[in-house]
Amino acid sequence: MNKRLSRKIWIHTILIMAFGLLSLYSAAFNNNRVSQQAFFDQLLFAGIALALMYVLGRSDYRKFYDVAYVLFALNIFLLLVVHLGGRHALGARRWIEWGGLSFQPSELTKLSLILMLGRYFAHRRPSFSFDFFSTTSLIWWNLIYPFLLVLLPLLLVFKQPDLGTAILLFGIFFIMLFISGLEYKYFLALLSFVLACLPLFWKLLKPYQKDRFLVFLNPNIDPLGAGYTIIQSKIAIGSGGLLGKGWLAGTQSQLNFLPERHTDFIFSVIGEEWGLLGTLVLIYGYFMIIQTGLTIAEQIKDNFGTLVSIGIVAIFLLQVFINIGMVLGLCPVVGITLPFVSYGRTSFLVFAVMMGFLLNLSKKRTIF
Repeated sequence: MNKRLSRKIWIHTILIMAFGLLSLYSAAFNNNRVSQQAFFDQLLFAGIALALMYVLGRSDYRKFYDVAYVLFALNIFLLLVVHLGGRHALGARRWIEWGGLSFQPSELTKLSLILMLGRYFAHRRPSFSFDFFSTTSLIWWNLIYPFLLVLLPLLLVFKQPDLGTAILLFGIFFIMLFISGLEYKYFLALLSFVLACLPLFWKLLKPYQKDRFLVFLNPNIDPLGAGYTIIQSKIAIGSGGLLGKGWLAGTQSQLNFLPERHTDFIFSVIGEEWGLLGTLVLIYGYFMIIQTGLTIAEQIKDNFGTLVSIGIVAIFLLQVFINIGMVLGLCPVVGITLPFVSYGRTSFLVFAVMMGFLLNLSKKRTIF
């Protein structure tokens, strides 16, 4: 059973990586914004990621428990460094440059938040009584306090601005809070509070972010501006048909009609060149990883392991769903990459660590 779960993770992760590398090579081919060096960078980091998965898969996953709070604190520090002296590019300040390499702390936030919440909720199982003071104390420690902890990195990421990652962090918190055993009435109360704050959230958005939401409702209101990318994305995917136009043969991508095709909109390249069949193969790979993660979470006899596994599954599910929905026009464009496919060295390594964690857990049946 353990080997079968590990094999599933390895096979489908490598499948997705291979699909991503082929697509990135095509996306960087004849690209007037990025060179093919992006492909070779990704190829190098794919090798590093596989090695990292192997090492972490043979380590003790409980070491993540020991460093969870330290990693979270370090991540907060790095997010502050980004605001004070990070590299500014494409209208955002998200990167730290060191030794000729760039690093994106907001990607690390996904992992550090999952580990922090996993450790926190593992030993603070919500159990509310009818005693007023006891209930108030438990609500604070099991609901309000972790919410405030999540709010800090969320606001720092949102300020960069990185709306997509901020939404993901919020989604991770809600899913892990629900899995932790919080009573429905408290969970729904928090959700209602968040929904009531949406008008304030709208006022905090930058003009181009508001335009993206309006374009989501009607891409044709600004076909040459905010709606251009999503229109070209739909054309690319629709023109791929069942079997696609062939590798390096996509007209929308190769003729530079499709912006950001090496990052957020790489799924459009896949749809155009590999067709519906190719996109279904890729989605199948993600589905198998998510299913395997849920199986591991169900079988592991450890609160921390279960919670972190659910957190990893949640980030995969949310990120894949939002990215694909985004390029199909089913979700607003919020700048979400496709795991192991879109170009991004920090993202590649962070997801590799997550896969290494699942590989390690697939071999465990211990009580923590």
